[in-house]
Amino acid sequence: MTMNNAVIIGVDAGTSMIKAVAFDHQGTVLATASHPNPYVSHANGHVEQDMLETWQVTADVISSLVEGNPEIRDRVIGLGITAQGDGTWLVDRDGVPVGPALLWLDSRASEIAQAISEGPDYDTLFSLTGTGVNACQQSCQLRWLQQHEPERVALAASAFHAKDWLYYCLTGVRAADPSEAVFTFGNFRTRNYEQEVLRILKLESLQHLLPPIVDGLEDAYPLTQDAAKRCGLPMGIPVTLGYVDVMCTALGGGLYDGHCTQSGCSIVGTTGMHIRLLPDAKAVRLSEEKTGYIMCFPEKGMLAQMQSNMSATLNIDWILDMVITVCNDLGVTLDRQALLKLIDDHPPANAECVLFHPYISNAGERGPFLDPKARASFSGLDIHHSYYHLFLAVLEGLAFATWDCYRAMGDLPNEVRITGGAAHSQRFISLLASVLNRPIRRIDQQEAGAAGVAMMVAVKVGLYNDMASAAESWVKPRLLSSVQPDASLVHVYQSKRDLYLQTRTYFSPVWAAFGHQKRSPS
Repeated sequence: MTMNNAVIIGVDAGTSMIKAVAFDHQGTVLATASHPNPYVSHANGHVEQDMLETWQVTADVISSLVEGNPEIRDRVIGLGITAQGDGTWLVDRDGVPVGPALLWLDSRASEIAQAISEGPDYDTLFSLTGTGVNACQQSCQLRWLQQHEPERVALAASAFHAKDWLYYCLTGVRAADPSEAVFTFGNFRTRNYEQEVLRILKLESLQHLLPPIVDGLEDAYPLTQDAAKRCGLPMGIPVTLGYVDVMCTALGGGLYDGHCTQSGCSIVGTTGMHIRLLPDAKAVRLSEEKTGYIMCFPEKGMLAQMQSNMSATLNIDWILDMVITVCNDLGVTLDRQALLKLIDDHPPANAECVLFHPYISNAGERGPFLDPKARASFSGLDIHHSYYHLFLAVLEGLAFATWDCYRAMGDLPNEVRITGGAAHSQRFISLLASVLNRPIRRIDQQEAGAAGVAMMVAVKVGLYNDMASAAESWVKPRLLSSVQPDASLVHVYQSKRDLYLQTRTYFSPVWAAFGHQKRSPS
């Protein structure tokens, strides 16, 4: 088999959906398969996933990909795995799960996270990890389990993240990747675990649970006989442990095109991830509010700095569903696509002084500021404003939140590459370009997360000498034409984004007051 005939499989195990994608040697999608992966949300804020079921779904989706495209089986030269971030996936000495996994959506460790962030050593912790503490992180969840389920922790031999668990199922190797291991328990300057971080987190006694860090660009392990049988693949093919899904999505989504440019990448889906690429640790500018993430990026020495909105397109779903619910109650059938078409066909609303702060999540906001009590709101309404003005304000709010995140990381990028659900909206892309006063560019890659981890495989097996060469082939040719700012709107949005920042600062005590009231919608 020639390298031109080679196939790489990238697996992206999301929170509720697991995808397997087959790529050729230049990053063209040959085939895809996906299966839903259920999780359970409990009334007490616990959100859990069955670990064995997640492995079974992963094996089934790979098997479905191969069965539906039998011609690729003997052409596969490597398999890569990335997955949802944060959470806690415990296994015992025999590799058997110790209870269900705690997901990143789980809020049980909120008080622990708050106590850490208010503690005397938090400045030191943040200076080492470059990452704001959050209840979704494994560090806080391990502390919670230590306090409330010590017998479960006592049975555990390894604390995995989702992709680490799936990598163990595929290879039998206990490992963690540099991105999650370091931003949770390490020092971004050394790309390794940090003893002082474990001391501040009060997790020194659980250090034995942390797997060795394995960089998938340097090491890969063979697919086991059992996993090969379950996945329908040849035994022994190399399996690469990818970086966390957001880093693989940024890689496949255009953040790195072979050069460490001043571009940014925004992944605007249910949540919003806004990322800048940094050539090395010296280029890091830590957030003054001690929020966000510094993550190892899958290229030698490079790091990615990220701020994350808790809610992005969730705000759009909310304002659409309000109208849909009322219409359905009146016996009028309406769905999101029909309503969006109606909005698109309506003459555009003016960019008047209506502001929307997009903090619609019950969990508040985590970037570029941390406030679990933050809530969404409209400002500046009067009798002349219509639903169309409100919808425009929601889109603007997402764009202002994106600007707020990039602003917290330093100078705005020269260009922003966008992926995720919102990347399909030309209206949002045009609006974002004018709010940022920067060109916005999409990439012709529908499976960015799987593409990112497949690029890691391509480098590891020798298809490319380094990630820069892989990006030149997989990313650069797929970058679409840029959307330029509308000069007539730029000055309007420059004033409006300053108002956005001022009002969200003023709202903080109001959110706190609402937080003391136990309210539930009827």
